Amino acid sequence: MIPEIDKIPSPCFVMDERRLKFNLEILDLVQKEANVKIICALKGFAFWHSFPMVAHYLAGGTASSLNEARLIAEEMGVEAHSYCPVYLDSEYDDIFLYSSHITFNSLTQWFKFSNREKALNKNVSYGLRINPEYSEVETDLYNPAIPGSRLGISIDKFEDKLPEGIEGLHFHTLCENDSYVLERTLAEVEKKFGHLIKQCKWFNMGGGHHITRDDYDVEHLVKLLKDFKSRYPNLEEVILEPGEAVGWQTGYLVSTVQDIVDARGINVAMLDVSFACHMPDCLEMPYKPNVLGATDAVDGKPKYRLGGSSCLAGDFMGMGDYSFEEPLEPGDKIIFDDMIHYTMVKTTFFNGVKHPHIGIIGQNGELNLLKSFGYEDYKNKLS
Repeated sequence: MIPEIDKIPSPCFVMDERRLKFNLEILDLVQKEANVKIICALKGFAFWHSFPMVAHYLAGGTASSLNEARLIAEEMGVEAHSYCPVYLDSEYDDIFLYSSHITFNSLTQWFKFSNREKALNKNVSYGLRINPEYSEVETDLYNPAIPGSRLGISIDKFEDKLPEGIEGLHFHTLCENDSYVLERTLAEVEKKFGHLIKQCKWFNMGGGHHITRDDYDVEHLVKLLKDFKSRYPNLEEVILEPGEAVGWQTGYLVSTVQDIVDARGINVAMLDVSFACHMPDCLEMPYKPNVLGATDAVDGKPKYRLGGSSCLAGDFMGMGDYSFEEPLEPGDKIIFDDMIHYTMVKTTFFNGVKHPHIGIIGQNGELNLLKSFGYEDYKNKLS
């Protein structure tokens, strides 16, 4: 159970710094053994209070917006590896100043912005995102290689040589995948783009690498990366940019039962959190989060459907009900496990529902409440 559970206000995201350190040590081991760079993708893990620790272990951060690039610069103290599907005229110069690497999603974007470097008087390494048109991601919402994808440049758009000024290539077609999926993906990437990789200074394998998962074969990943590097001795940098693997199993979302509703024989536990507002991945993927002290619904034990606090009709866990050892009552804590990656960065103020507090359990095991949200936060998001 979470230390000092009675001191945690509800609802609250709680990150355990000791678990984060465990993940970072695994990622750092891969960096050192394979001689690659691993950077943190903010789209998956943006708990910036912990960025000094992240920067101690990892080689930096990757941004997909001006705000993320600035946050990396301010809280990690390093320049970002930046990739945006589209760069805006009003933002590009600032992204440039916060970045060490900039990757473009299309050749037209590259040609549009490639003349800015001299005017801005700063050296940045440029790359292009490629689309190998191969992915083993089963959910289309998270698959950037589906037919008609807007993400990345397919091989038919390239000539035999990279455009002048391009120093790197970047692909990202994994999502919660293991090293064997990466191995098969690399085979397809090299089949199509191998001649262009030989012209690069750096190569970025994107995110989606579930390196810190218990059953991930880290030794196989290290060997795979070493073998890849041996085939391309021209590469000065090989980069991986996981986000979920950084925050994997590092914390919780603490909530409280507010009411029990009898919906024609289905007991619905109404919570002070919202799946739509605070756990949107559960509805998008969809997936059923683990609840501490609960199991999938079984006969003979109290069964409950978990319902969110917004007025959206579908704001409930539709992937299955839960069973608990004892009947639930208003005031009981419901603790969702593994809620620090992706979940936190996707929260919204939809419906004006109460936004969870944010806290951290430090290395000493003590809770530090970092932030609480109120009316002004909701109001300032609107106009």
